[in-house]
Amino acid sequence: MSVVGKAPSVDVQPIKVALADSNPLMLSALSEFFDRDPRFSLVASVGSAESFLEITLLSTFTVGIVDWALPMLGGERLIEIIRNQENPPRIVVYAQGDNQDIPRQAMAAGAAGYCSRSQPPEYLLDTVESIAKGGMVFPFVDVRDLRQDPMHSLTKRERALLISLAQGRTNKELARDHDISLNTVKFHLRNLFGKLSVTNRSQAIAYYYSTRVSPQGEEDD
Repeated sequence: MSVVGKAPSVDVQPIKVALADSNPLMLSALSEFFDRDPRFSLVASVGSAESFLEITLLSTFTVGIVDWALPMLGGERLIEIIRNQENPPRIVVYAQGDNQDIPRQAMAAGAAGYCSRSQPPEYLLDTVESIAKGGMVFPFVDVRDLRQDPMHSLTKRERALLISLAQGRTNKELARDHDISLNTVKFHLRNLFGKLSVTNRSQAIAYYYSTRVSPQGEEDD
Protein backbone atom coordinates (compact mmCIF):
# COMPACT_ATOMS: atom_id res chain seq x y z
CA MET A 1 0.00 0.00 0.00
CA SER A 2 1.51 3.33 -1.04
CA VAL A 3 1.38 6.45 1.09
CA VAL A 4 0.64 9.78 -0.60
CA GLY A 5 3.56 12.17 -0.41
CA LYS A 6 6.20 9.52 0.33
CA ALA A 7 8.44 7.85 -2.19
CA PRO A 8 8.05 4.04 -2.16
CA SER A 9 11.82 3.57 -2.51
CA VAL A 10 12.22 1.44 0.61
CA ASP A 11 9.87 -1.41 1.42
CA VAL A 12 9.82 -1.60 5.21
CA GLN A 13 8.93 -5.10 6.35
CA PRO A 14 6.46 -5.39 9.22
CA ILE A 15 7.74 -6.54 12.60
CA LYS A 16 6.86 -10.18 13.21
CA VAL A 17 5.29 -10.70 16.63
CA ALA A 18 3.75 -13.54 18.63
CA LEU A 19 1.39 -13.35 21.60
CA ALA A 20 0.90 -15.52 24.68
CA ASP A 21 -1.93 -14.74 27.10
CA SER A 22 -4.02 -17.09 29.22
CA ASN A 23 -7.08 -14.81 29.06
CA PRO A 24 -8.97 -15.57 25.80
CA LEU A 25 -10.62 -12.13 25.72
CA MET A 26 -7.31 -10.34 26.23
CA LEU A 27 -5.62 -12.54 23.64
CA SER A 28 -8.36 -11.76 21.11
CA ALA A 29 -8.15 -8.01 21.81
CA LEU A 30 -4.36 -7.94 21.54
CA SER A 31 -4.48 -9.93 18.30
CA GLU A 32 -6.88 -7.38 16.84
CA PHE A 33 -4.67 -4.44 17.86
CA PHE A 34 -1.60 -5.95 16.20
CA ASP A 35 -3.54 -7.08 13.13
CA ARG A 36 -4.82 -3.55 12.53
CA ASP A 37 -1.41 -1.88 12.84
CA PRO A 38 0.61 -2.04 9.59
CA ARG A 39 3.87 -1.93 11.56
CA PHE A 40 3.32 -5.52 12.64
CA SER A 41 2.71 -9.00 11.30
CA LEU A 42 1.10 -11.37 13.80
CA VAL A 43 2.72 -14.81 13.51
CA ALA A 44 0.80 -16.60 16.26
CA SER A 45 -1.34 -16.11 19.35
CA VAL A 46 -1.42 -18.83 22.02
CA GLY A 47 -2.83 -19.30 25.49
CA SER A 48 -0.03 -21.10 27.34
CA ALA A 49 3.70 -20.90 28.00
CA GLU A 50 4.20 -24.37 26.56
CA SER A 51 2.50 -23.42 23.27
CA PHE A 52 4.55 -20.24 23.05
CA LEU A 53 7.76 -22.19 23.60
CA GLU A 54 6.74 -24.51 20.78
CA ILE A 55 6.20 -21.68 18.30
CA THR A 56 9.63 -20.21 19.13
CA LEU A 57 11.05 -23.51 17.87
CA LEU A 58 8.85 -23.70 14.77
CA SER A 59 8.52 -20.04 13.70
CA THR A 60 10.70 -16.98 13.29
CA PHE A 61 9.57 -13.71 14.84
CA THR A 62 11.24 -10.66 16.32
CA VAL A 63 9.24 -9.86 19.46
CA GLY A 64 7.06 -11.95 21.74
CA ILE A 65 4.46 -10.39 24.06
CA VAL A 66 4.05 -12.63 27.09
CA ASP A 67 1.54 -12.62 29.93
CA TRP A 68 3.60 -12.80 33.13
CA ALA A 69 0.90 -14.89 34.82
CA LEU A 70 0.84 -17.72 32.28
CA PRO A 71 -0.26 -20.94 34.04
CA MET A 72 2.00 -23.89 34.85
CA LEU A 73 5.40 -22.97 33.35
CA GLY A 74 4.90 -19.24 33.98
CA GLY A 75 6.27 -16.15 32.26
CA GLU A 76 9.52 -15.97 34.20
CA ARG A 77 10.60 -19.54 33.53
CA LEU A 78 9.48 -19.26 29.91
CA ILE A 79 11.76 -16.27 29.34
CA GLU A 80 14.69 -18.02 31.01
CA ILE A 81 14.27 -21.00 28.66
CA ILE A 82 13.84 -18.89 25.52
CA ARG A 83 16.89 -16.72 26.17
CA ASN A 84 19.16 -19.76 25.82
CA GLN A 85 17.90 -20.59 22.34
CA GLU A 86 19.86 -19.66 19.23
CA ASN A 87 18.75 -16.19 18.04
CA PRO A 88 15.80 -15.96 20.47
CA PRO A 89 13.00 -13.43 20.00
CA ARG A 90 13.01 -10.40 22.28
CA ILE A 91 10.33 -10.60 24.95
CA VAL A 92 7.94 -7.98 26.30
CA VAL A 93 6.23 -8.85 29.57
CA TYR A 94 2.61 -7.71 29.69
CA ALA A 95 1.38 -7.84 33.29
CA GLN A 96 -1.51 -6.79 35.49
CA GLY A 97 -1.01 -3.84 37.84
CA ASP A 98 2.01 -1.69 38.65
CA ASN A 99 3.88 -4.02 41.01
CA GLN A 100 7.53 -2.99 40.67
CA ASP A 101 8.68 -6.49 41.59
CA ILE A 102 7.52 -7.80 38.21
CA PRO A 103 9.63 -5.44 36.04
CA ARG A 104 12.69 -6.29 38.14
CA GLN A 105 12.05 -10.00 37.87
CA ALA A 106 11.34 -9.72 34.14
CA MET A 107 14.58 -7.83 33.53
CA ALA A 108 16.57 -10.36 35.56
CA ALA A 109 14.97 -13.24 33.64
CA GLY A 110 16.09 -11.72 30.33
CA ALA A 111 13.06 -9.78 29.05
CA ALA A 112 13.70 -6.75 26.85
CA GLY A 113 10.71 -4.75 28.07
CA TYR A 114 7.72 -4.45 30.34
CA CYS A 115 4.28 -2.95 29.86
CA SER A 116 1.49 -2.75 32.41
CA ARG A 117 -2.02 -3.69 31.33
CA SER A 118 -3.15 -0.38 32.80
CA GLN A 119 -1.33 1.40 29.95
CA PRO A 120 -3.31 2.16 26.75
CA PRO A 121 -2.84 -0.38 23.92
CA GLU A 122 -0.96 2.22 21.86
CA TYR A 123 1.76 2.26 24.52
CA LEU A 124 2.23 -1.49 24.15
CA LEU A 125 2.44 -1.19 20.36
CA ASP A 126 5.05 1.57 20.61
CA THR A 127 6.97 -0.46 23.19
CA VAL A 128 7.12 -3.46 20.87
CA GLU A 129 8.34 -1.28 18.01
CA SER A 130 11.11 0.20 20.18
CA ILE A 131 12.22 -3.24 21.33
CA ALA A 132 12.24 -4.57 17.75
CA LYS A 133 14.70 -1.76 16.97
CA GLY A 134 17.02 -2.89 19.76
CA GLY A 135 15.74 -0.85 22.70
CA MET A 136 15.09 -1.87 26.28
CA VAL A 137 11.82 -0.50 27.70
CA PHE A 138 11.16 -0.69 31.44
CA PRO A 139 9.65 1.61 34.05
CA PHE A 140 12.17 2.91 36.57
CA VAL A 141 13.93 -0.09 38.08
CA ASP A 142 16.68 0.24 40.67
CA VAL A 143 19.12 -2.40 39.43
CA ARG A 144 20.59 -2.66 42.92
CA ASP A 145 17.36 -4.40 43.89
CA LEU A 146 17.54 -7.04 41.16
CA ARG A 147 17.55 -10.48 42.70
CA GLN A 148 20.18 -11.50 40.13
CA ASP A 149 23.29 -9.76 38.89
CA PRO A 150 22.74 -8.51 35.30
CA MET A 151 25.56 -10.79 34.20
CA HIS A 152 23.36 -13.78 34.94
CA SER A 153 20.66 -12.47 32.60
CA LEU A 154 22.97 -13.08 29.62
CA THR A 155 22.36 -16.05 27.38
CA LYS A 156 25.15 -18.59 26.90
CA ARG A 157 25.91 -17.06 23.52
CA GLU A 158 26.02 -13.52 24.92
CA ARG A 159 28.29 -14.58 27.78
CA ALA A 160 30.64 -16.34 25.36
CA LEU A 161 30.77 -13.25 23.14
CA LEU A 162 31.49 -11.03 26.15
CA ILE A 163 34.41 -13.26 27.16
CA SER A 164 35.80 -13.06 23.62
CA LEU A 165 35.15 -9.32 23.53
CA ALA A 166 37.21 -8.93 26.71
CA GLN A 167 40.08 -10.70 24.92
CA GLY A 168 40.18 -7.92 22.34
CA ARG A 169 38.35 -9.63 19.47
CA THR A 170 36.89 -7.47 16.70
CA ASN A 171 33.36 -8.06 15.40
CA LYS A 172 34.75 -9.91 12.39
CA GLU A 173 36.84 -12.13 14.66
CA LEU A 174 33.81 -12.76 16.88
CA ALA A 175 31.81 -13.85 13.84
CA ARG A 176 34.60 -16.22 12.74
CA ASP A 177 35.35 -17.65 16.19
CA HIS A 178 31.68 -18.30 17.04
CA ASP A 179 30.65 -19.37 13.53
CA ILE A 180 27.91 -16.74 13.18
CA SER A 181 27.31 -13.87 10.78
CA LEU A 182 28.51 -10.33 11.39
CA ASN A 183 24.91 -9.15 11.65
CA THR A 184 24.22 -11.80 14.29
CA VAL A 185 27.25 -10.61 16.26
CA LYS A 186 25.91 -7.06 16.18
CA PHE A 187 22.46 -8.28 17.25
CA HIS A 188 23.85 -10.17 20.25
CA LEU A 189 26.15 -7.31 21.26
CA ARG A 190 23.24 -4.86 21.15
CA ASN A 191 21.27 -7.13 23.48
CA LEU A 192 24.33 -7.64 25.65
CA PHE A 193 24.92 -3.90 26.04
CA GLY A 194 21.27 -3.36 26.92
CA LYS A 195 21.25 -6.03 29.63
CA LEU A 196 24.43 -4.67 31.21
CA SER A 197 23.23 -1.04 30.89
CA VAL A 198 26.32 -0.02 28.90
CA THR A 199 26.55 1.77 25.56
CA ASN A 200 29.72 0.43 23.95
CA ARG A 201 32.24 -2.42 23.93
CA SER A 202 34.74 -0.62 26.19
CA GLN A 203 32.13 -0.25 28.92
CA ALA A 204 31.07 -3.89 28.48
CA ILE A 205 34.69 -5.05 28.86
CA ALA A 206 35.13 -2.87 31.94
CA TYR A 207 31.96 -4.36 33.42
CA TYR A 208 33.20 -7.86 32.68
CA TYR A 209 36.50 -7.36 34.49
CA SER A 210 34.84 -5.53 37.39
CA THR A 211 32.71 -8.63 38.09
CA ARG A 212 35.68 -11.00 37.74
CA VAL A 213 33.59 -13.56 35.89
CA SER A 214 35.31 -16.78 34.87
CA PRO A 215 34.73 -18.49 31.47
CA GLN A 216 32.19 -20.74 33.19
CA GLY A 217 30.14 -17.68 34.17
CA GLU A 218 31.05 -17.92 37.88
CA GLU A 219 32.88 -15.36 39.98
CA ASP A 220 36.58 -15.94 40.41
CA ASP A 221 37.88 -16.52 43.90
